[in-house]
Amino acid sequence: MDNLAKKYSSKAFERIFQDEKLQRDVVYEGLSFWKDVRLRLYQNKGAVIGLVLILVIVGLAYIGPVMNKHTYKSIETEHINLPPRVPGLEKLGVFDGELDGVNVYEQQGLDTVYYWFGTDNLGRDIWTRVWVGTQVSLYIALLAVVIDMLIGMSYGLISGYIGGKVDIFMQRFIEILSGIPNLVVVTLFVMVLNPGIISISLALVITGWIGMSRVVRSQVLKLKELDFILASKTLGSSKSQIIFRDLLPNIFGQVVIMSMFSIPNAIFYESFLAFIGLGLQPPMASLGVLINDGYKSILVYPYMIIAPVIVLAVLMLSFNLLADGLRDALDPKMKQN
Repeated sequence: MDNLAKKYSSKAFERIFQDEKLQRDVVYEGLSFWKDVRLRLYQNKGAVIGLVLILVIVGLAYIGPVMNKHTYKSIETEHINLPPRVPGLEKLGVFDGELDGVNVYEQQGLDTVYYWFGTDNLGRDIWTRVWVGTQVSLYIALLAVVIDMLIGMSYGLISGYIGGKVDIFMQRFIEILSGIPNLVVVTLFVMVLNPGIISISLALVITGWIGMSRVVRSQVLKLKELDFILASKTLGSSKSQIIFRDLLPNIFGQVVIMSMFSIPNAIFYESFLAFIGLGLQPPMASLGVLINDGYKSILVYPYMIIAPVIVLAVLMLSFNLLADGLRDALDPKMKQN
């Protein structure tokens, strides 16, 4: 026995980890769901870049129009078709007011005049009009989210949970609405009302929530047969309590993701309608109106279309990047172990 003890004494064993730090137990801090979502969102570089760009554009949309004395509809007949000119950058040969090798400002005796994005064929400041038009796009984005949250989510929750004849009737009603093209709906409102933001808003209210309602309904149909819903029913919870206390928290991530992806679609929808003449009408400004005006003069004055196109593209790309990051952060299947 003594020989066996000597053979298997502590000296007969060798430590694998010599570093004392590696031998300590690691205790991980417990994270709430939303804190975990926030941390994972911040780790997504694309989502962070998209969020920063959105904040910058939102800030410029409300600060930009008050950075000079011009309004979106003020006309300066002496300042027609002036190219971009920015103080400081003009000395570097960029935004120096030249068009086809000719300094238009010096030619017209406007040495102390500066227009950061230039002027249009009526002498209106494009800088101010671009950011006022961005306000319209942001309003459409906010409206799309509100419609999705209030109408689409409620409709899908009720249809999916109640089921039966109610679900059949509600889904047939959606199929009728989705069978009508959006352009036809807007045209009907334009015939009754004047072309403008009201017609676009009403068209979004009529058909803008259909996609959200279908996603919510499919999620509810998948969850309502699970054990925790049966437990709530057994404990005497009402239908409204089950819908808003048990089902809604479990599908809220999908609702947020769908809302974020609907924003760039709504912004493009408004810009497209304005481009074809069914949206806002001049002198009102929107990105679609500005792109339409710049398109008419693209061969002679290409600078008129560059600024609104870039702002529209960056705005849509930013919302898509943020939505993609939210999808990865909210979806537990995307979580890395």
